[in-house]
Amino acid sequence: MGLELYLDLLSQPCRAVYIFAKKNGIPFELRPVELLKGQHHSDAFAQVNPLKKVPALKDGDFTLAESVAILLYLSRKYEVPDHWYPQDLQARARVDEYLAWQHTALRSSCTRAMWQKMMFPVFLGEQVPPETLASTLAELDRCLQLLEDKFLKDQDFVAGPHISVADLVAITELMHPVSAGCQVFKSRPKLAAWRQRVEAEVGKDLFQEAHAAVMKVKDLPPADPAIKEKLKPSVQGLLQ
Repeated sequence: MGLELYLDLLSQPCRAVYIFAKKNGIPFELRPVELLKGQHHSDAFAQVNPLKKVPALKDGDFTLAESVAILLYLSRKYEVPDHWYPQDLQARARVDEYLAWQHTALRSSCTRAMWQKMMFPVFLGEQVPPETLASTLAELDRCLQLLEDKFLKDQDFVAGPHISVADLVAITELMHPVSAGCQVFKSRPKLAAWRQRVEAEVGKDLFQEAHAAVMKVKDLPPADPAIKEKLKPSVQGLLQ
């Protein structure tokens, strides 16, 4: 059995892995895992990833969790172009720096913004206190400013003059609040220009393909009671 990727393109890290694999011509079998149906909690998926999260990778008898680990595994195994994860010590360190920062910063605020603005009220039928959403959007704005000032600066891409896995991780995160109607790029011309460069490097068709599902989430019908009960324990933390 060849490479298998367990993904749900509603997940921003899954989108990063999907774009990376497709862009680099890496052959894989897609194993869909529908998060909104709770399929990641199934016993069958737990055999692949006991953490019960996507993305997950299976390569023969080898399994791997965590999107950053998967991206770096693919970049090394398939000897993709150097700019994705540079050999140069300091260039690679810049990519690593962003990947280490984003987990508890941009990732957190983008996920909470999407769920509080759209998923809780529309999909789960739960109203979010206005002050909670306001606090989340303020934190998102702070993280966007850090993305511009600390990482992007006056460069073309997050970690330097060329696109890297850091850019894929960043752009897929930002499309989460965009899908909920947040004007992430509207008053940030530097960030908007960076998005255009990333899309051009990835290819507009692939970019749109990867984001088609999340951009349609606003049109989902409300979840049925069984799904609500299944999802609640794993998403309640996003109201904080």
